[in-house]
Amino acid sequence: MARIIVVTSGKGGVGKTTTSAALATGLAARGHRTAVIDFDVGLRNLDLVMGCERRVVFDLVNVIQGEAGLRQALIRDKRQPNLSILAASQTRDKDALSLEGVGKVLDELAESHDYIVCDSPAGIEKGATMAMYFADDAIVVTNPEVSSVRDSDRMIGILSSKSRRAEQNLEPIRERLLITRYSPERVAKGEMLSIEDVQDILALDLIGVIPESESVLNASNAGVPVIMDEASNAGQAYQDMVDRYLGEELPHRFTTVGKKGLFGRLFGG
Repeated sequence: MARIIVVTSGKGGVGKTTTSAALATGLAARGHRTAVIDFDVGLRNLDLVMGCERRVVFDLVNVIQGEAGLRQALIRDKRQPNLSILAASQTRDKDALSLEGVGKVLDELAESHDYIVCDSPAGIEKGATMAMYFADDAIVVTNPEVSSVRDSDRMIGILSSKSRRAEQNLEPIRERLLITRYSPERVAKGEMLSIEDVQDILALDLIGVIPESESVLNASNAGVPVIMDEASNAGQAYQDMVDRYLGEELPHRFTTVGKKGLFGRLFGG
């Protein structure tokens, strides 16, 4: 049976789609049959980040409403044979999603996949609640600033009370914290919350810290998940995140201010 992972947050623009693409790509690269679903009906960004926007013919809503079969709508990733993408609709309303329809799609995917990654829209609207309802695991994505952390705290409460696992009195969703756009230099200046500050507020196990990096934007614009940019700090941090999800114990990198070399100390570089 597939493990269903929701990538969620309370606030938009924190890196959920980037994280969903990285997580799904990383799991597939490690040999796990993986599907990633865009639940942001009406906007649809996952296919852009994955570089398959021109290959979208049918989407999640088409499958739910019986206008296409799941196999017709799934897009096989060109780089990872173990990875498939199910895009969201740009032209439909979020009310086109139904709990029964989403459940059927997930059940069918579970027959042939090891992991299903659900890229949730921000907040608590219908697409977000649908994405999290069936989850076994949740990665709560937050930036290290007060409003983002506060909104994430609200999402944690919803995850623990409005999921299928909560309704059926099953083992709770396993929740993990991912901090994105982290800058140790700004933390040192008091311009950003520290990792410890965020953990004190949210009280979740930390699965990763993604440094602020231009490589994230560059990768998104190129339609390549940033985890594939192994030379970048962000790509390496996402690789670490996937390995931790799969059970490895790794130290968190890129969380302290780097030491300047001799040239930098002499000239302030």
